[in-house]
Amino acid sequence: MEGTHEVWSLGDVVGYGAEPVSCLATVTNEASRQIAGNHDLGAAGRVPLDAFSPSAQAALRWTRGVLGPVGIAKLAKLAPSSPGEPALFHGSPRDPVWDYVTTDEKARAALEATDATIVFIGHTHSPAAWRLRPDGEIEGGFVGGPGTVKLTEGRWLVNPGAVGQPRDGDARASWLSYDPDAATVTFHRTPYDVAGAQNAILAVGLPGDLARRISEGR
Repeated sequence: MEGTHEVWSLGDVVGYGAEPVSCLATVTNEASRQIAGNHDLGAAGRVPLDAFSPSAQAALRWTRGVLGPVGIAKLAKLAPSSPGEPALFHGSPRDPVWDYVTTDEKARAALEATDATIVFIGHTHSPAAWRLRPDGEIEGGFVGGPGTVKLTEGRWLVNPGAVGQPRDGDARASWLSYDPDAATVTFHRTPYDVAGAQNAILAVGLPGDLARRISEGR
């Protein structure tokens, strides 16, 4: 990320993978803005485990044991949103924890629930950019690959995807860079050692479907 001045994290740092301690330490040390995702809140005991799928429940129980009291305390301090400009939400301004923004209508509702001009969200793990135009029309949607989007007049809802578990059919890490001076967001895809991550998941005894899905980008 050469030339990047700050790192922001939109949550779900732990919950599925086999290296929660390392992931949490990296984000805590490097991110100037960090919010909690639903899986972070589950690991911290702030969301009940029965809200998750059986595989996710198993992963969260294991993650709690590996993180221990110190790691859990770090997660427990995080909120699922961060006000400001841009604003950060894990789900959306409507529901910072659980809202999946997957349609134009949901994107509009999310933007109407906040006054922020630019909103970054996570949760769906799929890169997207919606624009609410000054005339009230909504446009945009999921992004098909790397590229730059100009943040033209209006209000924007932007999702960088996910570094560890993107869900758009592309296993490569998905993230974006935001340039406030140029008013652009640039979507990136970075290959990583998917097989190594899968082997690590299986080696610690986590459910096999958690390993399979990351190679499928889902």
